[in-house]
Amino acid sequence: MIRNLLLTACVFVLGAASGAYAADTIKIGTTQSLTGHYEEFGNEQLRGLQMWVADINARGSLLGKPVELVYYDDTSRSARSEALYARLIEQDGVDFLVGPYSSALTLRASQVAEKYDVPMVASAASADDIWDRGLQNIFGIDTPASNYLKGIQAAVDAGASTLALIYAETPFAEDVAIGVRKKAASSNTRLVLDEAYPPEQLDFSALAVRLKEIDADVILGVSYLEDSIAMVKAFKNANVKPRMLAFTVGPALREFGDRLGPDAEGVVGVVQWLRSAPIPGAQDFAYRYRSRYGHNPAVHAALGYSAGQVIEAAVRLAGTTDHDAVRKQLRDMYFRSLLGLYDVDETGRQIGKTNYLLQWQDNQRRLIAPENLAESELIYPMP
Repeated sequence: MIRNLLLTACVFVLGAASGAYAADTIKIGTTQSLTGHYEEFGNEQLRGLQMWVADINARGSLLGKPVELVYYDDTSRSARSEALYARLIEQDGVDFLVGPYSSALTLRASQVAEKYDVPMVASAASADDIWDRGLQNIFGIDTPASNYLKGIQAAVDAGASTLALIYAETPFAEDVAIGVRKKAASSNTRLVLDEAYPPEQLDFSALAVRLKEIDADVILGVSYLEDSIAMVKAFKNANVKPRMLAFTVGPALREFGDRLGPDAEGVVGVVQWLRSAPIPGAQDFAYRYRSRYGHNPAVHAALGYSAGQVIEAAVRLAGTTDHDAVRKQLRDMYFRSLLGLYDVDETGRQIGKTNYLLQWQDNQRRLIAPENLAESELIYPMP
């Protein structure tokens, strides 16, 4: 686990010592999960955002002003994140907001952005509920959950006909599950298991016994890091052998392979970004990130960096920090960030971004879809 020795609530001004900047700055406020259930993702996302701030200040400024980053540790709790976003606006006087990690926290945090009429760019949040409330200040860069698993068509094309769906009881996972059911129905894939579990659950031994009996072609877990690792271990212990085993979130992280070793081989992951993908800026970002932080970036670092890029583009196009003008750009602009295409509909929901599929092959994460970017072919059935 990535660990940061940080106070539970801290403010950090990036680019100079605290107080070195005059009041004439552009402040970006965020909370990230630096401790708690989502700390692996929150730390990566914060580092990506910090790198964007360092880059923009190294280039000079934004509209002639330095950029400050003010952040707090939300400890992976939505109520705390909500309270801290109010503090960022009321006490810290931030100009714009970057959302926290996860749909659950963003659902609460975005209510604060709406209350104070401050534009927020949501980074790692994709639950459709976020965009279905008629809010005017929340703009997404991640693929909506209902479209998250279009890439699973690769398994259908390879001959899969039965699917077992397991998902955490979180807004993100529940929305992805809806999309999976629709996808299964439209592709004549039979759903042989459709089951939710508490997000904190890590014992999947009983589930593994049932899955062995069901013998589905594809097992899909809409999950996070710890639960996906726990499932792989339980399935191996019970000798569960699907033709394809896929998860959201977890397989995109290097830690997934480091902790599972050979058991990660063949596991498929749904990912928004991969440093090895032949997309503009990926290798440059990965090299500079590794030089700065000492390890390769995970997708969540790219999410954080891209959220900053989107705010920067909107402010530059608006030519001002006026919220109405920037909000209009966030709604109307067509922009390519590190993450990919930024293009939202009238609700702020991302419609331009699609996800990728990776597969662990020879202890490496290999991009297998979409076909025009793939560096390797899907191994099906998995080893």
